[in-house]
Amino acid sequence: MKNSVTLTDNRNGNSYEFPILNGTMGPDVIDISTFFTQTGMFTFDRGYTSTAMCRSSITYIDGLKGELMHRGYDIAYLAENKTYLDVAYLLLNKELPSKEQFLEFKSELKKRSYIHEGMMKIFDAFPSGAHPMAVLQASVSALSAFYSDHLNMNKPEEYKEMAMRIIAKIPTLAAFSYRHKKGYPIIYPNLDRGFTENFLYMLRAYPYEHVDLKPVEIKALDTVFMLHADHEQNASTTTVRTVGSTHAHPYACIAAGIGALWGHAHGGANEGVIRQLEAIGTVDNVDKIIARAKDKNDPFRLMGFGHRVYKNFDPRAKVLKSMCYQLLDEIGINSELIKIANRIEEIVLNDEYFISRNLYPNVDFYSGLILKALGIPNDMFAVIFVIGRTPGWISQWIELKEQDTIKIVRPRQLYVGHTNRTPK
Repeated sequence: MKNSVTLTDNRNGNSYEFPILNGTMGPDVIDISTFFTQTGMFTFDRGYTSTAMCRSSITYIDGLKGELMHRGYDIAYLAENKTYLDVAYLLLNKELPSKEQFLEFKSELKKRSYIHEGMMKIFDAFPSGAHPMAVLQASVSALSAFYSDHLNMNKPEEYKEMAMRIIAKIPTLAAFSYRHKKGYPIIYPNLDRGFTENFLYMLRAYPYEHVDLKPVEIKALDTVFMLHADHEQNASTTTVRTVGSTHAHPYACIAAGIGALWGHAHGGANEGVIRQLEAIGTVDNVDKIIARAKDKNDPFRLMGFGHRVYKNFDPRAKVLKSMCYQLLDEIGINSELIKIANRIEEIVLNDEYFISRNLYPNVDFYSGLILKALGIPNDMFAVIFVIGRTPGWISQWIELKEQDTIKIVRPRQLYVGHTNRTPK
C-alpha cells in the first residue's frame, strides 16, 4: 500500500498495514477503522488527544504556531475586517457574504428572534436563583417541541432555515433567562437594532427608558462572539456531533452542547478567571499567588493561562487583548480587578517559568475582563459563550448530516473490572 504505516506486534511477529489519509493542512491521519478487525485489539487514547473523529472543512487550528482559521480565513483578518454575523454566515455557507447577502441574513435573523409566547411558562417554572445556563439549556431543548418539523430534514434550504432560527432565538432565550433571575421585566427584541446591539439592549433596557449603548461596547461584545464562533472538535462540538450521530433533533444536539460547555474546564473558564481575580483581592497579593502557581507541591492553578491545544500565544487572545484595553480606556474603568490582571499578565509574559511552559494568556483571560467591564455578571459568561458558539455547532451538525452515511459514535473501552465472579 503506497501511503500507509505498518504496525508489528512484537509478541507474535504479525504485521498490519493501515492507510494514511492526507488533509489540506495539518498532520496526516492513520485510518485505523479496521484496526480491531485486523488485530483483535482496540486503541487507547485517553481524551482523544491523538484521534481525529471526523473529516471537516470548517475550522483549522495549528496549536504549535498559534493559528486559527475559519473556511481558510485567518481569525486576525476576520476580527479586524468583519463582524460576528459575517463569520456566522461564513461558517454556515462556506463563503463570506456579499453586501446583499449580509443584509438578507441580518434581516432573517431579526425576524426570527422572537420566541413562541408559550415558552414564557418555562422561565416561570424555574426558581429565581436558577443558573442562567440551566434555564438556557432547558429552553433550547424545549424549542424542539415547538419546531418538531426540524427532526427530519434532507434539503440544504431546510438546514439553513433551522440554523437561522436557532442562531436568532438563543440570544433572546439568554436575555430572558437573565432577566427572569433578576426579577426584571422581560424586554422583547428590538428589530431596529443589530444582532449584538439587540442582545445588550435586552439585557440592560427597562420599559419606556432610553438605553445608552456605546459603539465600543457593541464592538467588544461582537468580537467576543466572533472569537467563540467555532473552535474545531472541542468537548462541546464533539458532544453536538456525537448526539447528532444518533439522528436526534438538532435543538437537542445544541442543548447537549450547552451542557458540555457549562463545565468550568470549558465554557466556564472565563468565569473562573474573574472569580480568581476577585479572590486575590488586591495587587499586593499577586506575588504570593504567582509563587503558589510555581510551587510544584501546591495544587493551585493560575486561571486564564495556557491552553489544551495552543502551545503558543492563543490567536484569539491577541485580538481580545487589544479590544479589552480599548474598551477599558473608552469607558474609563480603572478598578482593582484590572490592576490585578495587568500585574499578573506583566509577570507571566516575562517570567521564564511560564514562558518555558507555554503558559501564555488565553482567550478566557481577556474575555472575562471584557464581559466584566460590560457589566455582565459572572454567571452569564458561559451563556455569552453559547451565543457565540451556536453558528459553529450548527455548521458542524450540518456537515455531519451532509455526509453520505452517518455512523453512530460508539467508542470502545479498556475493561479493568472483575472477571467471571462466582456467586457466594
